[in-house]
Amino acid sequence: MTSSESLAHPRFAEALRELGLIDLHTRIRRFPDATRTAAEAAAALGCELSEICKSLVFAADGEPVLVLMDGASRVDVELVRKELGAEKVTRAKADVVRETTGYAIGGVPPFGHRTRTRVLADRSLLAHDVVWAAAGDPHTVFPMSPEDLVAHAGATVVDVREQPQTS
Repeated sequence: MTSSESLAHPRFAEALRELGLIDLHTRIRRFPDATRTAAEAAAALGCELSEICKSLVFAADGEPVLVLMDGASRVDVELVRKELGAEKVTRAKADVVRETTGYAIGGVPPFGHRTRTRVLADRSLLAHDVVWAAAGDPHTVFPMSPEDLVAHAGATVVDVREQPQTS
């Protein structure tokens, strides 16, 4: 294992090997302070909040679903519910996130999870040339084109971003 490989969470490092993305190891960035939130990651990287890709786990009728969303936006659970044809969609609890993905909240990458999960990616991510996502723990992130990220995550591109309220 190279020193750059050790920057990634072991499960994520294995996923990168399986996907043929070994070169991505050299682009993983580790920060001494946590980059658990999109705002913390954007501040550490010096990029726009919308250039951060959040990996959020929801429960749709009790089944986990991963939603990839730009860091400046919020997920509209009603739009997710409609997209999935579900009765009820809620934010997954921390234990469900860890059990489903193998990672703790704040470090969930967009792919390389313990279990195969349905993945939705909000179209807003495609507005950027590069987005940054968690690399398996709250201190590491990696860059990738949103199109490649969506492809590797096996995501369906949808519109599930909460729209600003008009008065």
